[in-house]
Amino acid sequence: QVQLVESGGGSVQAGDSLRLSCAASGRAVSSFAMGWARQAPGKERELVASISWRGERTYYADSVEGRFTISRDNAKNSVYLQMDSLKPEDTAVYYCALDITYDGRYYTTRTVADVNYWGQGTQVTVSS
Repeated sequence: QVQLVESGGGSVQAGDSLRLSCAASGRAVSSFAMGWARQAPGKERELVASISWRGERTYYADSVEGRFTISRDNAKNSVYLQMDSLKPEDTAVYYCALDITYDGRYYTTRTVADVNYWGQGTQVTVSS
């Protein structure tokens, strides 16, 4: 059974930065795409970033492009999300995601429907 454990959330001011971390256990995730999604109150969960298994390709939602950076360390079975220039609209619960649908070298997850495993989530609150 796969377990994804997020850390690094918190409350910050607009313009600040946060770095989220996700550690996977239960199976090796180095051959699969991983990502981050978020869900704000009253809204659907949306995928904000994903990364191919070797880290050679990334995907970002338009809302975070240029501000967020996803990375991974396969030796540590971990994925990270560096969030810069945070805005109040970034406030949400952020979830780590593992997609085992495909193991293609350049495959990145594009929708939450393709995610097979989720973490428990970590709250990010950005105040103006």
